[in-house]
Amino acid sequence: MRSLQRARRPAIIAKRLCTVLDTLSPCSPSDWASTDKRFTRAGTTLQQFKSNSEQFQEEYLQTVNGKSSSLSRRFGLFSKHWCSDFLRVVSDSVSNQSVPSCRHFSSEPLLDLTPEVSTDDVSDMLVDSFGRKHTYLRISLTERCNLRCKYCMPEEGVALSPKTQLLSQDEIIKLASLFVAGGVNKIRLTGGEPTIRHDIEEICTRLKNLEGLKNIAITTNGLVLARKLPQLKAAGLDQLNISLDTLVPAKFELLTRRKGHAKVLHSIETAIEMGYDPVKINCVVMRDFNDDEVIDFVELTRYKPVNVRFIEFMPFDGNVWNSKKLVSYAELLSLVWLQ
Repeated sequence: MRSLQRARRPAIIAKRLCTVLDTLSPCSPSDWASTDKRFTRAGTTLQQFKSNSEQFQEEYLQTVNGKSSSLSRRFGLFSKHWCSDFLRVVSDSVSNQSVPSCRHFSSEPLLDLTPEVSTDDVSDMLVDSFGRKHTYLRISLTERCNLRCKYCMPEEGVALSPKTQLLSQDEIIKLASLFVAGGVNKIRLTGGEPTIRHDIEEICTRLKNLEGLKNIAITTNGLVLARKLPQLKAAGLDQLNISLDTLVPAKFELLTRRKGHAKVLHSIETAIEMGYDPVKINCVVMRDFNDDEVIDFVELTRYKPVNVRFIEFMPFDGNVWNSKKLVSYAELLSLVWLQ
């Protein structure tokens, strides 16, 4: 469950949890039953929340003191900086048969919703209207992909841009150098599928030589990663995210319209063996397809250095999106919490 911490920024999660609290307020003994039903739909009952909160806080303190990692693995949705305060407020409110509203909750110095701002020098061009400094750049290396995932594109694929309109290696490095000079310190290479670009190793090597760039990451489907990873690591690849939506080979072939499930698993094991910690796994959750595998994915984090990031199913042209297939973050949380 460390996964969800990466899939959603803690500040956004905090705001959404406040929204849940707001729907429960005001709460008095007279409307306790209806409030309990509403909170059940959010993931658990008020009584369960209260009974579990003491154990939760105990594990939280052990984690902070470096004595245990179970909390971060099981309840990673909550940022360590505020999860105990959140539970204390809710638990105390349950004891008093009242639940604070979003306004009351946020008025106390328990949740820090202020975006993290780098203290490094950043160009004004990388500062948005809210004063946030953007030091993380994503560069798409190609439109092509060796899978045809149903949630990503139609079966016939998409129209590709002419090669002359794509960035050359020199153009990528030039563009990256300008952003790094302006204050960017992390670059993620994406696609399409970035590993099918023949010069990806050279691109990583040249990016690593940019003064001021601290981190190079890629997002990949993992099909050819195991073969290329030794060269990529030598070139300076620091982090990687591997997309894997099911642990069942037959489901993988149905979803991606291609074979290769074993290759993806092999890539994950190769990354672990080569010292990547954590290896991040991106999992798009869809109702009646892989929502029954959520706990199995969470179990992967128990003994292996992986973070599983559950991602909500999003609409794109041609991906046959349906709201009935959506499994919200709140429901995902409840699936894990109730285990």
